[in-house]
Amino acid sequence: MRIKQITVKHLFDIFDHTINLNMEERITIIHGKNGFGKTSILRLVNGFFNLKYSDIRAIPFQKFTIIFDDNSFVDVVKDSTSKNKKSNVRPKINFNFTSSDQKEKLTFYPNLLDGKTISFPLSMIDDFIPGLDRVGSEKWLYTPTKEIMDLEDIYERFGEYLPKQFQKEYPDWLKKIIDSINVRFIESQRLLDISNSAKNGRTIRMPMTLYSVASYSEDLAENIQTKLAEYGQLSQTLDRTFPARVVQKKASLTDDELREKIDQLESERNQLISAGLLKKDEDSNFQVKDSIDDSTRKLLSVYIEDVDKKLNVFNDIYPKVELFKNIINKKYSFKSVTIDQSKGFIFTTQEGEVLSPTDLSSGEQHELVILYELLFKVKPNTLILIDEPEMSLHISWQQEFLKDLQEITKLSGLDILMATHSPDIINDRWDLTVELEKPKQKSKDERTDNT
Repeated sequence: MRIKQITVKHLFDIFDHTINLNMEERITIIHGKNGFGKTSILRLVNGFFNLKYSDIRAIPFQKFTIIFDDNSFVDVVKDSTSKNKKSNVRPKINFNFTSSDQKEKLTFYPNLLDGKTISFPLSMIDDFIPGLDRVGSEKWLYTPTKEIMDLEDIYERFGEYLPKQFQKEYPDWLKKIIDSINVRFIESQRLLDISNSAKNGRTIRMPMTLYSVASYSEDLAENIQTKLAEYGQLSQTLDRTFPARVVQKKASLTDDELREKIDQLESERNQLISAGLLKKDEDSNFQVKDSIDDSTRKLLSVYIEDVDKKLNVFNDIYPKVELFKNIINKKYSFKSVTIDQSKGFIFTTQEGEVLSPTDLSSGEQHELVILYELLFKVKPNTLILIDEPEMSLHISWQQEFLKDLQEITKLSGLDILMATHSPDIINDRWDLTVELEKPKQKSKDERTDNT
């Protein structure tokens, strides 16, 4: 299931916006003046699919609608009786689902969390989540980010690490919708890194630091090692049965076809070596004689089948690594990236000096983080929300950003919904844009009717 349209009514009590997503090219760009609601729309989408109801409650709107490609839709409605701006009480919201045939209509009212609705002492929360300090009856300071959080914020950020009594219950129909579309929000002004805490074994959310570049390098190395282990295991399995399969094999390829297949496989192997996924074997290359007898033909036929199966292990990761390298090496000045099986990616100067993450500029780190997220950290058919990618990017990089996204969407099958101020990001693809416009002024007759 995919999203085809998003609408929001009375955003900030002013704007009515409709965004039709580009279903074929899979990239939609929202642009408009400051204060028209670009980021808020992304936050509403992310809030619904990632259960961040505090984000939804914090944004002033009347109704927010998500229409899916099967014509079913969900309305997120905010209680109009709770719009007192001076009140600290969080407004109530409800979700209304309507099936594509209009026959099924379902509603869910999320409860607000407070000290009365949970069944364990609030003082225990500090013990479950490292970095939380209680600063009020139902307020905590999260020291890594200096955020003041209430129970709802804590649940949305750290709910999986709290006791089961703290977990919210959701209806099956809502779970089904949320599970059908993965949504990932890349906030360029406040990129956040999910890093592992070695001391407590828990995962906590921390501000984006240089650690992100190092952690992604380690993550890539782990992915490569996983593929190499799969490659090795498959090789052992095939090698054990190789003699028996040679005896049973009926060779069907001609001599020329055998030579062509061997050359093709050697070319593929060399590509994997160049990408850093395989190491070069001294005896991997061999010459096939001009004349091939039947026994050699059978042996080579099985060999070709086995090598093809082994190299196919890298079919998923190889194009991602190549695209990652190509984009980085095209943009980074006076330095290049190579891939190492055990270290991940390594940056070197033109003189061959190895660089540390601290040697990369903020823009280079920014580009790497977004690129790695899109290529290696998201599942196919994920909806990616990107807010102001132009932050920290040089104008020349901004002009190439959309083309890079197009290559990534083709490779990974992603949908992109992006908010930007930059015409350089849009470049010449205004056909992919949706402009958020100011509200239309009512006519004199309409104003008279409303008085």
